[in-house]
Amino acid sequence: MKTGAFIRALDDARIVAAIRDAETRSRGEIRVHVATGPVDDAPAAARADFARLGMTKTVERNGVLILVGPESRCCAVVGDEGIDQHCDEGFWESVVEALGQGLRADRFTDGIVAAVNMVGDELARHFPRRPGEADRNELPDAISRG
Repeated sequence: MKTGAFIRALDDARIVAAIRDAETRSRGEIRVHVATGPVDDAPAAARADFARLGMTKTVERNGVLILVGPESRCCAVVGDEGIDQHCDEGFWESVVEALGQGLRADRFTDGIVAAVNMVGDELARHFPRRPGEADRNELPDAISRG
């Protein structure tokens, strides 16, 4: 799929609202990134984008990146070491599968929102908000592209 058509089909406001909702339930950070060119190795690209987007700089190392490569029809999800050490085996693969189901059905926004919600639930389980503690949004909620 052409990246421009994919981007035009996304409901950015709905995705950002899902990210914000997930982040209000936890101390974690979630970003969605759309690759604007071909992606040969989605997990490797996600790890590279994770670092490039400064996601390793969260205080608790609990950031999660959801990468979509529309031109290559691929996706990946990467969690930083703080959240990764808490996740059950197969968790990230289950998020990728939920995301992929939406993408394969041309329900792009639904697939991304489902992935955000799954990640948000996991972050809330391991990094719940602390009563009386103000939230500091460490990373932008907007969808990044590049």
